[in-house]
Amino acid sequence: MDTKITTLVAFLYVKDRDRALEFYCDTLGLSLKGSDSFGDFLDSGHSLIRMTVMPDHTAGPHPVLGWEVDDIRLAARELGERGIQLTLYDGMGQDELGVWTSPETGASVAWFTDPDGNVLSLTEA
Repeated sequence: MDTKITTLVAFLYVKDRDRALEFYCDTLGLSLKGSDSFGDFLDSGHSLIRMTVMPDHTAGPHPVLGWEVDDIRLAARELGERGIQLTLYDGMGQDELGVWTSPETGASVAWFTDPDGNVLSLTEA
């Protein structure tokens, strides 16, 4: 390929554009990079999220987006202060904040959902 591949663009589907923009921009703190009649581009560090409205979208049970954080327990507390509950899974052995630590790698992971039920994650390696 002669052209250089640069910025990763992840695709996210939501039912309610205004509600999703409020969650991703106001609650999570992502920046709105641009919009058109089809959707919005959210700046997520070195990548973009293309958020598109699909009124009949049904979220699946697995994560669709995830971010690395420096301190997952601090991030978990900050999400709680913003009204976001981390998801607790039966049998996962998560701590009191909802953080699971891999017994193999020591990486810590926490999950939560957006208003449309899309599963999101945080990871501290």
